[in-house]
Amino acid sequence: MSDHGEYTAAAPSSAIPSQESVAQRPIIERSHARTSGRRDRTYRRALAISDASAMLLALFLSIYTLGGETPRVTALLAVPAVVLVAKAIGLYDRDELLLRKTTLDEAPQLFHLATVIALFAYLLGEKIVFGDVDKTSVFALWVSTFLCLLLFRYGARSLVTHRVPIERCLVLGAEDIADDVSTKLEATHAVSAHVVDRISFVPGQVEALIPRLERAIADGGIERVIIAPEQVDQGEILDVVRAIKAVGVNVTLVPRIFEVLGSSVVFDDLSGMQLLAMRRLRMSRSSLMLKRSLDLAVSGAGLFVISPLLLAFALAIKLDTRGTVFFRQTRVGRDGERFEILKFRTMVADADARKDELRGDNETTGLFKIAGDPRITRVGRILRKTSLDELPQLINVFKGDMSLVGPRPLVVDEDSQVVGWHRRRLALTPGMTGQWQILGSAKIPLHEMVKIDYLYVTTWSFWTDIKILLRTVPYVLRGGGL
Repeated sequence: MSDHGEYTAAAPSSAIPSQESVAQRPIIERSHARTSGRRDRTYRRALAISDASAMLLALFLSIYTLGGETPRVTALLAVPAVVLVAKAIGLYDRDELLLRKTTLDEAPQLFHLATVIALFAYLLGEKIVFGDVDKTSVFALWVSTFLCLLLFRYGARSLVTHRVPIERCLVLGAEDIADDVSTKLEATHAVSAHVVDRISFVPGQVEALIPRLERAIADGGIERVIIAPEQVDQGEILDVVRAIKAVGVNVTLVPRIFEVLGSSVVFDDLSGMQLLAMRRLRMSRSSLMLKRSLDLAVSGAGLFVISPLLLAFALAIKLDTRGTVFFRQTRVGRDGERFEILKFRTMVADADARKDELRGDNETTGLFKIAGDPRITRVGRILRKTSLDELPQLINVFKGDMSLVGPRPLVVDEDSQVVGWHRRRLALTPGMTGQWQILGSAKIPLHEMVKIDYLYVTTWSFWTDIKILLRTVPYVLRGGGL
């Protein structure tokens, strides 16, 4: 990754756009408008086709499979209707703005869209769908429309992401920020972009920056500029954004304040002045009750259903090596209270005694993680690969020591390294899974993990927990482990 722009006052000639830069600007604009526009159109068309196909399938499932009457031809009006409503609520325009194009974040809007379709079918069913309205068919239409939209959109995005070229990005900011952005782009699932260049953003030298930025965009085929300013005037940022948008390139800003606030803010408007209102850090009693109800329902049902499986694993562990079935370890929980976490034992009995001799092979910072750890048993290797060694933690969840989703429960030594405002991560009960899990817990250093946990605490919502649980499933199936 190169750096086109370490700007200094020793280059006054670059402060004025050259004739070459001015003459080249229309060419740059047309070129990048075509490149970015083609990518955006591909996503929009694929999503529109997927929505239309999903609606057709939902009509079939809700009517024919339930033995309903043959629908009238006018029922097909639901196909263009779902596309028009999706366009009206912005479901085709968000992808061009985002680096991480995920379908799960659209689930609430898709649920509303399916509800609208089902409501119209119920109210106007006798006139445009079928002669005798079957409430069961309408309910099936509602459910199948939501699920089909969700699945078809996921498939369309996955297909397009693998077919279109990787988006080429330029970071406008300091080198450490560019490295951080590059690392996160590579590590984040559902992102097809990489950083190919960087230019420093020095305050007071925007006039010199813009022409050189335009040349870097043209020479590098840049499709998105990620602006990560440090102590830069707002007016200068606006000038740069206007210049970038003028050449048809997408712009993404990195507001550093959200590393502390997360998304726990509500935008307010005061006669044109944008304000940020922060939510409370601690959850309300009703939110805690809702979260605890989910934990009890899932952990209780889970333990009942998988109890034969737990007995089989326990027997396999006893037959494989000597030692206990469960591994118990003291962890730091909510508000700093300690508890014993339960796992199936996956290591030899003297694993802790051998930890010091293997410390030099540690692969992460702050935590102790070794790929191919020699202390892991044969049965333990299978359990870890499939994350089945974590299942006894459902007992911790049922008891209230843990939650299904929450901050990672750290051992005492690791917790002692967490200081300052990062300790607010302990405001919630630690979880079996969390955002740290989805990103790959074995690869994230401790200082990054506690930041992720803190942001989870400050931005909690019931839907956030559901999304994390759903995203954990494919991660575990890929063999990522818990």
